[in-house]
Amino acid sequence: MVTSPARIGSYRIERLLGIGSFATVWLGHDTVLGAHVAIKVLAENWSHDLRVRERFLDEARLLWRLDDERVVRVHALGELPDGRPYLVMGWAEGGSLRDRLAGDPIPAGPALTLLREICKGVAVLHDQGIVHRDLTPGNILFSGGRAVIADLGLAKALAAASGLTARAGTPGYMAPEQDDPLAIIDRRADVYGLGRLGLRLLPAPPPKIAEVLRTATARRPENRYPDASALGAALDRATIGRSRASPLALAAGRGVLGLASAVLLVALASDSIGDRLPPRPGTVVDAAGRLSLPVPAGWTARSGHWTRPGPVVVISPDPARWTTDTTVPGAFAWLWADAATTPSQFVAERPNQGCRPLPVRTLRAAGLDWYIAAFRACPDGRAEIVEAVGTRPGDPGLVYVQIAPPPDSPAFTDTLLAGVRAR
Repeated sequence: MVTSPARIGSYRIERLLGIGSFATVWLGHDTVLGAHVAIKVLAENWSHDLRVRERFLDEARLLWRLDDERVVRVHALGELPDGRPYLVMGWAEGGSLRDRLAGDPIPAGPALTLLREICKGVAVLHDQGIVHRDLTPGNILFSGGRAVIADLGLAKALAAASGLTARAGTPGYMAPEQDDPLAIIDRRADVYGLGRLGLRLLPAPPPKIAEVLRTATARRPENRYPDASALGAALDRATIGRSRASPLALAAGRGVLGLASAVLLVALASDSIGDRLPPRPGTVVDAAGRLSLPVPAGWTARSGHWTRPGPVVVISPDPARWTTDTTVPGAFAWLWADAATTPSQFVAERPNQGCRPLPVRTLRAAGLDWYIAAFRACPDGRAEIVEAVGTRPGDPGLVYVQIAPPPDSPAFTDTLLAGVRAR
């Protein structure tokens, strides 16, 4: 039985959150700020093992360096009177994926969306050269409605993840090569873990998704996707059911414009065609006749309709290149009927990390109320990206438009949005 301490550092301890092989986790309360935190304390029986102690401290250093909303944050590092180190971390009030899986089954649509979000979190680690190596339902937590990656105690920087590292991982989610003491463990081990999580979330996945998960869980690392971003892109392509040559698939595969989540949500949305919009000079109407977009002079358009995703329109001087060439302007629009989210929530899911955000603003034009977020100086070299979500009073649908405006065109976004029509 673990005895609950009254306090750890300046935090009042409320209850035990969990016990692991190397540490215990407590729910603490900051009485000054009125905030809860999770405090991870190295287990007493491991406190004198320098290797375990250093691994514990490695986790603090990794989390402090990452400081990303998709990975559990560390606020402070301390030491108990008996010398054991502890981490003060953000508290995931939504519990873990293990908790959710113990309840009612997660429907296929939300489960696929969740898997995609987990891939994004692991991609944050991979972008920093970190391999987690223990992706299990217990290490996926929920905070503020978002899935966050936790427990990096077994993670290592790629430079240190060699055949000399200790065997680490959880059976059932651990890549086969992690059983080999001489194997070099890289990002593909996490791809295997993500694939196993996908199989746990989706016991009967659609054929194309099942094919992606089979590749992710291939026994030989060289037969898997190279990293979490590549796996996420493969899930997007399988979800929309389009070839790599389509503008939508290119956008999802590259991900530079933050379209991956939008594509996934579109694929899960419902749609009803209704009456068609009348064509207007200088505009393009999607194949279903529900979404109309103005086409600037010198631009061309591509439009389409999928039974479940809904109307889709792409406009650009070169629609085939604008998602991959950051010098080409363009816009991507789709209509999501019966949306189960608000414009602000929808835009918040597309933070365009690394870009400089501008103040959010609103615009009313042509019967649509637009919520607009713009980002500049993006790491991919694009000067500006605009995320706009339009709604109509009493209509549950959303119109989503993502714009890469031409340079030196301050009125372009508002002019384009003023010409959007949706039915």
